[in-house]
Amino acid sequence: MIFASDLDRTIIYSTRAVEELGGPNIIELKPVERRDGMWMAYMTEPSYQALTELSRSSLFVPVTTRTTEQFKRFVIFDESIHLPYAITTNGAVIMYQGKPLPEWDDHISKAIDEESTVPEELRSAIRREGIELNGRLKQVGNLFFYYILDCFPTIDEIAMLRALAAQLGWRISLQGRKLYCLPSAIRKGAALEFICHREQKKAIAGAGDSILDMDFLEICQHRLVPGHGELAKMSDAEGLTFTNQTGVQAGEEILQIFLKLLKG
Repeated sequence: MIFASDLDRTIIYSTRAVEELGGPNIIELKPVERRDGMWMAYMTEPSYQALTELSRSSLFVPVTTRTTEQFKRFVIFDESIHLPYAITTNGAVIMYQGKPLPEWDDHISKAIDEESTVPEELRSAIRREGIELNGRLKQVGNLFFYYILDCFPTIDEIAMLRALAAQLGWRISLQGRKLYCLPSAIRKGAALEFICHREQKKAIAGAGDSILDMDFLEICQHRLVPGHGELAKMSDAEGLTFTNQTGVQAGEEILQIFLKLLKG
């Protein structure tokens, strides 16, 4: 059995997310991410225990938009919960036994070369259309880029951006203040499908909060969404199950549901 889950705002919550979404006081939570000597993200203790049990009894695959370097800040996956696989960088990287899987790297590189223009060509096309993206530009290796926006494009501009990107082999996703520009080949779902095929196992259940998670949720038999998530606000959310809880306690609810499915 394979269980897959997004991390941030699904089963793990930053200090800011805990404060924004409510729930237990941070001092009551288990710290799970450390950066520069400081604790940055948390789970409830029952969440941590459930994840530990799940990872021992099934193949649990974390799926994240974070880069591999950012993923490695989760100390629980280094110190106590050891996982064979992790999908990072929105599906561009599959980690296996702590190292990038070469055959997936080769597949992604070839697919990007064949299907998508270089990033600068997309950025130039956006400028030619007169669309101003005001904010900080962040490049993720040679894979994709995103903007941390100071102001948001209009609905019409977003539609224009998506159509323009599709013509050039890219796709656009607006996640809060972040506008992601991703080659069409980079998808969480494609990476999870690869793991399922490699292991000859089915994805029993998945969990995620954002539109970027939808393509991997679609290949899972059970699809869970935290009640506060972006997907919970969509009108066409057919086939999704929403948690009763929000915030860090939604993560606990998701992992308890995973355990129930595991135990039948």
